[in-house]
Amino acid sequence: MNPLLARLQPYPFERLRQLFAGVTPNPEFRPISLGIGEPKHPTPSFIKQALKDALETPGSDLTGYPPTVGTPQLREAFAGWLKRRYGLAVDAATQVLPVNGSREALFAFAQTVIDPTRSPVVVCPNPFYQIYEGACLLAGAEPYYAPSDPARNFAVDWDSVPAEVWARTQLIYVCSPGNPTGAVMPLDEWRKLFELSDRHGFVIASDECYSEIYFRDEPPLGGLEAAAQLGRTDFRRLVAFTSLSKRSNVPGMRSGFVAGDAQLLKAFALYRTYHGSAMAPPVQAASIVAWNDEQHVVDNRAEYRRKFAEVTPVLAEVMDVRLPDAGFYLWAGVPGGDDTAFARDLLAQYNVTVLPGSYLARESGGRNPGAGRVRMALVAEAAECLEAAQRIVRFIQNRKA
Repeated sequence: MNPLLARLQPYPFERLRQLFAGVTPNPEFRPISLGIGEPKHPTPSFIKQALKDALETPGSDLTGYPPTVGTPQLREAFAGWLKRRYGLAVDAATQVLPVNGSREALFAFAQTVIDPTRSPVVVCPNPFYQIYEGACLLAGAEPYYAPSDPARNFAVDWDSVPAEVWARTQLIYVCSPGNPTGAVMPLDEWRKLFELSDRHGFVIASDECYSEIYFRDEPPLGGLEAAAQLGRTDFRRLVAFTSLSKRSNVPGMRSGFVAGDAQLLKAFALYRTYHGSAMAPPVQAASIVAWNDEQHVVDNRAEYRRKFAEVTPVLAEVMDVRLPDAGFYLWAGVPGGDDTAFARDLLAQYNVTVLPGSYLARESGGRNPGAGRVRMALVAEAAECLEAAQRIVRFIQNRKA
């Protein structure tokens, strides 16, 4: 048995299951879950039709093994989207690669770039998407948790990382827009990370799967976009990860891509060839039409904007919560500061599920930066999310009484 498996911590939803053991939700209320970040908006019909059509198209059905690097048409769709979204010119043959969703790729990428013989460190934000930690540990590295700063809308405090940690760092995970906080990294912070990467030689993995759900007029700055603005057009030591799951409401399709440094992607493609992670031809065909259409993304974003505009003010009356920069989470402070008791009692009394923030972070510097907060995924339809918010308000008001 791989001894590194013993270093993994229970996944947040397993901890949530344990927290709720023995809890009987109030049967007067139908269950509403804000716990899991799984898109619930309908999948666009044209994407489903493309999947069906591909199964009937010779060469796009299931009779052959698909290439790990995808078809030229798929890679051109990636490159075309990067051009339209960020104004980037990338080589579709060498600077993009299909992946089976960003989660799979974020994990596998660490196995490609980490050299476990050199006491490696992986830096990740705190709180964070738990795949970063698992990828780090199973690659034989040590995680270092860079805390978020509540005073800056929970942006990551990269300056808090000691010089001796940067000296051992081989990989850094950036999540912008962030999960769970929704913070977006500005250009000055990207400049800082690029300078550190040049000094110490570490690779930057930029997780951007929430990039198309945002609430201001200006779309979030992407890592490759930031690099290009700073003259780093070769994207050295930088790879960006994105997917269709949130953008197009197709999490079950497991489709995304990575883009960036051609040398890194060449090594990653080699790893993936042995890893056996090629994308099925019908999924490739449906992905092409999804990446080439923007109207469904605009409509999806508008629905999230309406929903957050309704729900956020309701919760702000009783919680420390504000509209995030982007993403589909609310990162809310709970009255009393006990996030686990809040989540357990809310389920018991009002049958609403939220995720304790402490489950999404690790203790660092004597504190857990997720403690005292909960993550709420506003992924269901607006009426259901609003009902959940109204129940939470009643729960908090009755709790104070």
